[in-house]
Amino acid sequence: MSTFSAPKGTYDLLPPDSAAFLAVREAIAAPLRRAGYGYVETPGFEHVELFARGVGESTDIVTKEMYTLTTKGGTRLALRPEGTASVLRAALQANLHRSGSLPVKLWYSGTYYRYERPQAGRYRHFSQVGAEAIGAEDPVLDAELIILAADAYRSLGLSGVRLLLNSLGDRTCRPAYREALQNFLRGLDLDEETRARIEINPLRVLDDKRPDVRRQLADAPLLRDHLCESCKEYHEGVRALLTAAGVPFTDDPALVRGLDYYTRTTFEFVHDGLGSQSAVGGGGRYDGLSELIGGPALPSVGWALGVDRTVLALRAEGVAPAVPAATDVFAVPMGDEARRVLFATVTELRRAGVAADFAYGGKGVKASMKAANRSGARYAVVLGERDIAEGVAQVKDLESGDQVAVPLDGLVADLAARLGPGAAGRE
Repeated sequence: MSTFSAPKGTYDLLPPDSAAFLAVREAIAAPLRRAGYGYVETPGFEHVELFARGVGESTDIVTKEMYTLTTKGGTRLALRPEGTASVLRAALQANLHRSGSLPVKLWYSGTYYRYERPQAGRYRHFSQVGAEAIGAEDPVLDAELIILAADAYRSLGLSGVRLLLNSLGDRTCRPAYREALQNFLRGLDLDEETRARIEINPLRVLDDKRPDVRRQLADAPLLRDHLCESCKEYHEGVRALLTAAGVPFTDDPALVRGLDYYTRTTFEFVHDGLGSQSAVGGGGRYDGLSELIGGPALPSVGWALGVDRTVLALRAEGVAPAVPAATDVFAVPMGDEARRVLFATVTELRRAGVAADFAYGGKGVKASMKAANRSGARYAVVLGERDIAEGVAQVKDLESGDQVAVPLDGLVADLAARLGPGAAGRE
């Protein structure tokens, strides 16, 4: 055993559990690729100021949860706590918004970091798949992203994911609501840190999860009662599109989420089987974020879905994601010449798109066949000196137990035909 272990609040992904995480990432990414979203990858750390401006200086993420460091040259950096600000920064830096084709539609996958109290469903590093549509203000775009996320959850076989929906208004109608909310909050019995948030961004107080604060917020004014006509019309457009697409949702007028940059459409996917950490993903529209980080006005919308949380939701429902077999064919040689011949066959199978593995280390037949069964392979190919002399290999169906002799010169084609187009490892 190693002297070292993973840091507190983190975890290692190892087979066989890692296969479920890969399946979830692929299920989330597949609808995005079909909808024209291109892949983007950003650094694991950024300048601290990017998140301070973009995410919000009053958020817990910036004030309490960011991992920060100072380089030898004095530059202050932060491990990325979320993906949107980084992706938008990358798009602006590359001038993608000047391509003449808006919106710019991007998706990404990666690990993010927040210094939090570790608990079930909440870690100090976590995996997300996200999507951003940059440079267009259209309820169809908001609805598209929500539908793509809902389709991803459905493709995984999840039935307990619920969609919560709200509108946070815009710069026209939010100031009046901000004032009404501040007046209400100033009359509550709150600690000094929370009272300071009232003056910086009172919406953050609505996101407080502490029971004593939640009770006092029961009669807080709702943003939906202060929306301007334009925001009301926009929100109704999103709602109508979701309804037409058969995506059920619950209107949640208290939903604000934990980031400062959201405007208008805001949504969250939750799963009641996860306890207090019920959110599995969410997002919204962020029409002013580009300007906050020094770019031009670029109305945008996006989301991030938690891979870790989605795996927990699958476990809560007892659903196993479709995971391709790691191995289709397992080669069992008996003797040095058989090892040479079968290793060449395994290499050819892999190049043909068939997942194949090998009995390494000169194991005996019995131990090798146990390894073949543990691998989950459908077929074992057994080759000995007599088989080589006869120009055949023994192909054993590990499900039925049937075994047939197959000519060596047609072995790869025979196995590929038996496995068909669904062989593991094929595109």
